[in-house]
Parts: sequence; C-alpha cells; structure tokens
Amino acid sequence: MNWLTNFRTPGLKTFLSSKKDTPDNLWVKCPKSGELVYRSDLEESWYVTPAGAHLRISPRRRFRLLFDQERWEPLQLPPVAQDPLKFKDDKPYPSRLKAAKAKIAGREKEESPEGSPPVAQDDCMAAAFGRVNGKPTVILVQDFAFMGGSLGMAAGEAFIAAAQLAVARKAAFVVCTASGGARMQEGTLSLMQMPRTTLAISEVRDAGLPYIVILTDPTSGGVSASYAMLGDVHIAEPDAMIAFSGPRVIEQTIREKLPEGFQRSEFLREKGQVDIVCDRREMKDVLGRILRHLLPKRASESTAIGPVNAPSADVPAPQKDKKAGKG
Repeated sequence: MNWLTNFRTPGLKTFLSSKKDTPDNLWVKCPKSGELVYRSDLEESWYVTPAGAHLRISPRRRFRLLFDQERWEPLQLPPVAQDPLKFKDDKPYPSRLKAAKAKIAGREKEESPEGSPPVAQDDCMAAAFGRVNGKPTVILVQDFAFMGGSLGMAAGEAFIAAAQLAVARKAAFVVCTASGGARMQEGTLSLMQMPRTTLAISEVRDAGLPYIVILTDPTSGGVSASYAMLGDVHIAEPDAMIAFSGPRVIEQTIREKLPEGFQRSEFLREKGQVDIVCDRREMKDVLGRILRHLLPKRASESTAIGPVNAPSADVPAPQKDKKAGKG
C-alpha cells in the first residue's frame, strides 16, 4: 500500500487502473548507435538502421528484396531423419526442433500479407526460384533465427536440392549465408554436409552456371569452411562477421591483440577474401549486374517461372553410348 492507493481522485483512479494497448515491439534498438528506431521505418529501409547497422532478416524479406516484383516459386525441400543420434543435453533435440519451428511459423504468419507467395521452410533453409533483374535465379537463404542457422542434414539436403533446381532450370544459384557453424546435435552427420554441398557446387559449375554467395552477419564455422567461400563472386553486407573461429578464441590462442575490424566484411575485402561490400538496399541492382555478365543469354530467354516440385524431374535422362558393348 502507498499514498496513491490510499488516496485517489476519481479521475486518477481511472487513469491508474486503465492499461494502454501498446505493442511491445514498436521500437528496435540499433546495435551500432544505441538509438531506438521505429519498426515501421526499419521495414521501409529493409532493416537497415540510420547508423548503417544491417539487422538480420527472414527468408521471406530476403526473397522480397531480391526477386523481381516480389514473385517467386518456393522449393519444397526434402525431409530428413529427425534426431538420428538420439541427442539430449538439457532438453531432447526434437524439443529444440519443435520450438524452433513454432518460432519460425509465428514469424511467417506475421510477415506474410494476403496473396503473397509462400515460403517453404522446415529447418534453417528456405529456397525459391524466380527472376532477378530478368535473369532466372534460384535463391537459397539461411535463417539464423532457426537454431543459429546451424548446418545439419536438413540444411545439406536443402542446399543440394536448390543446386539441382538451378541446373534443371539453367538458372544462377545464389546463397545467402548466416550461420554459427555445424549443428552439434547431429555430430559427424552435420560435418558430412560440408563435402556434400561442395560436390553440389561442382555440378552447378559443370553446367556453366554462376554460383554467387551473399555473406550476412554472422557467417562462421563449417559454413565459412565450405560453401560460403566457394562462390564465383562473394558479396558481403557491411560490417558482417565472417570467420571460422571467433576473434576471442583466436586472441586466446595466439595471445595477441587482433587488428581493428578483424573478420569483418571491410577487412576481408581489403585482404581479397570478399569481392564486394554492398548495402542491402542496393543488393538487387548489384546482383542483377553480376548476373547479366555471368549468366548465358540463352538461359535467361528460355526459362519461365513455373511450379517447383522435384528438381530432378526437369533434368534430361542420360543418353546411352551407342558404342557401348562393342568389342
């Protein structure tokens, strides 16, 4: 009890007892400047703050940003075995997956307006086929919000399926990376996705199609040690952390202070590991110019947006060698 509860005028009582219906996510704190930014302003600027911080965005927003007219055909990704190692730490692995899927489903419900194309996401990857400045393109987006974008069997299968779709549609293959590394709950099975995704990239290259990587914050661990650093062109968002091990681990190992901006986009561009550092709001134009140079003209003219089911269905069957069997 206090003096306000003991003595209230009728007007004050009504004021204190009433509750305003104010959304709790109306403002977002900029990690760079510390200022509060109105969420609707962030949505208009593709979640780039006035200070230049590039906040993480969902696969749906990434597709809207890059695809022409915000149109795409989602790729239904293949299912994988759940919890093959029966892993359990403070909670069972299936419980973690269930919570992550519920979180993603809730976000998708918030972000998808009526009549917009769906996003097929069951793990940390989402893929779709569409056009970027008129060029047929398959875009695969890694979602950090799903268990830190960790690389597991589902992510590996999604990568391979998206690469096969790019080959089948004679399209460019663009991957937007965001990951903390391999998924520990799947052990060696998660590490095996590194060579598997590398072989999928080889198939794209053998078909004469470009493979472009857009590095976002953060890209680290097994992802940076495999498909994130195998692109024909590497584009990075400003100030993105791109590394295998974190700076604190390196400093403790070598017992030396690291340079300013170490493992950030701008530092890696100076060292030749990144080709372009590009503001997210200009990403589509930059990507479109690159595709205009790298993607064969015949491919862009012959491919139309259509339903995406099994990517292997459009791949022609291998022709038998007529000389086979002749002695």
